[in-house]
Amino acid sequence: MHPRTAATLDELKRTRWFRCVGVQDTEAAVVLSSWYEAIESCNSCEWEDLCLEAANQLRERIAERSMERFQLWNQLATELRPIAVALATEKTKAVLEENELPETFLDTVKWDILHLLMEAEYADIYPPGFYASQGYWYVHGHFPCGWQGDFPKGTLIIY
Repeated sequence: MHPRTAATLDELKRTRWFRCVGVQDTEAAVVLSSWYEAIESCNSCEWEDLCLEAANQLRERIAERSMERFQLWNQLATELRPIAVALATEKTKAVLEENELPETFLDTVKWDILHLLMEAEYADIYPPGFYASQGYWYVHGHFPCGWQGDFPKGTLIIY
């Protein structure tokens, strides 16, 4: 694991996620007012497609810039996946139980964290972007869960 990935992981570990859900503390995103809305938004085909496209774009940019490094993708993902899953599971446990959230919520968080770590691993090849912005919101106590408008124009949706 690259030191910058370890630093990203440390920052994620140090903060309490979801402490600001529903709090209107930013004008940089649309802030939802309930877990119901957040789950509905994160399960939308549009959001899932956008997150998948962001991951695909990351892989494509890395492959374009360094095929040698790109060929390490699966190895890195295999190394980082258990770390991302463990962290996501730990950080979501209380909120999952308290709010009786569906498994899809945890799956979304696992995906976000794994790809945030992958962006950090490859930051010297391609600058972190979409998933780094997701990480920002987790660290600041929110749940990034959708997009309003046509990407990249528009606004992120958080809870």
